[in-house]
Amino acid sequence: MRIKMTISLIVLLCLSILGCWILSLTMLEHYFVRSEGKNLTNIYKVIDQELDKNGSISTLYLERLAAKNNLKIIIAKSEETLTGMTLETIYSSTGQDGKMYARMYGMLQELQGNTVFGAKSQIGEDIRKQGYSVSQRTDSNLRSTSIDLIGLLGDSYYIAIGSSVEGLRTATGIAIRFLAYAAFGVTIVASIVMYWYTRRFTRPIEEMSQIAERMTNLDFNARVVNLPNDEIGQLGTSMNQLSGQLEETISELKSANIELQKDIDKKIQIDEMRKEFLSHVSHELKTPIALIQGYAEGLVDDIADDPESREFYCDVIIDEAKKMNQMVQKLMTLNQIEFGQNQMEMKRFNLTELLRNMIEANQIRFQQKHVTVECSQTAPVYVWGDEFMIEDVINNYISNAFHYVRENGRIRIWMEMHEKYTRVWVYNDGELIPEEEQEKIWIKFYKVDKARTREYGGSGVGLSIVAAIMEAHGNAYGVQNREGGPAFYFDMEI
Repeated sequence: MRIKMTISLIVLLCLSILGCWILSLTMLEHYFVRSEGKNLTNIYKVIDQELDKNGSISTLYLERLAAKNNLKIIIAKSEETLTGMTLETIYSSTGQDGKMYARMYGMLQELQGNTVFGAKSQIGEDIRKQGYSVSQRTDSNLRSTSIDLIGLLGDSYYIAIGSSVEGLRTATGIAIRFLAYAAFGVTIVASIVMYWYTRRFTRPIEEMSQIAERMTNLDFNARVVNLPNDEIGQLGTSMNQLSGQLEETISELKSANIELQKDIDKKIQIDEMRKEFLSHVSHELKTPIALIQGYAEGLVDDIADDPESREFYCDVIIDEAKKMNQMVQKLMTLNQIEFGQNQMEMKRFNLTELLRNMIEANQIRFQQKHVTVECSQTAPVYVWGDEFMIEDVINNYISNAFHYVRENGRIRIWMEMHEKYTRVWVYNDGELIPEEEQEKIWIKFYKVDKARTREYGGSGVGLSIVAAIMEAHGNAYGVQNREGGPAFYFDMEI
């Protein structure tokens, strides 16, 4: 584009120079002749005014006019003599010898003798109207063409002013040659200047073209810089605004797409959770339903015909129904926490008091199994959280420790104080949890020892509830193997 513009401008410049050169060849001489005629007229008027003002004309003044304008000037005065009227030369810039003087003096004689005032003479008509006449004459003897002015000065003076056309032609030729040389030099300089200017002019357009190409590739970070203060600058500003708006729109679309993808993933996750939930629930309910059905059929068929057997059958049915009810309640609680339906009530409460109350509530169970419970924390510790949810966490940890502690074993509860939180530990004597299982025990319905879990009626949901509650609080939780058994922990903000 830059080269095309430069070539176009150079061609236009060359055509303009060529036109000027042709006009000079055809019109410059004519223009010079007309201009020289006007110049002769002005000189005549100046001399006429000077004569009227002073009554005479200074020879020095006339010399200066002739030299300054490169003219031939002859002034003569009509004198009456014995032989008649004669024409006496009072000033001649060419002297009174030579063919030029003779030609111009002869013109004045014709004027004096009134021979120029013929019926169809344009010279005579001009002199009658304005006192002078300008004409172009060719002298065959001198082989030259001149522009002559003849006229009257006052009542008795005659003037002839001549300018050589040959000199004008020479000046015209010199001017045309100079124009050609100047045109060549101007063309070279103008070509360099035009290339630089078009480069400066097209640079924003090239930059905008590159920006547009990057925009087609969805790259909207680029901006047009160095914008001129004109229509191209306005176009660049509009492109920058368009790029910014497109970038913002694409960003919004990407964000919307990400949110849509999250919604799709969440829906898929929910479907998977629903399938997994139904699978686990059906599996967990299968055993108690089968037991209830079997013992109920036994009662109907009078298999247990003595009171003790019927009472045993009824106890089994009640126990299995109780287990089913506990599992359903835990699943409902877990579902509410995971889906945010259980609103937390954050408040400050005494964690030490809550621990001791939970220990006291389970003392009968501990005594039946001959389990020793130790709690080293006695000083009040106030924390932030939902007290009822944290009670569920502690209850699940204590129940889990109770079910897995050895006979005549020990459960130990203590706190570790940190700068911004406190960590509660619940330890029990028992089997260690394999490291590969420690991340899985928080998954719903996952059981490390399925036989033992079934023995005490566990559903594998308790630790999932702990995980959901602590994640809702934004606090850490986990398990570590200590010497003699596992220790579960959770953190609370102080």
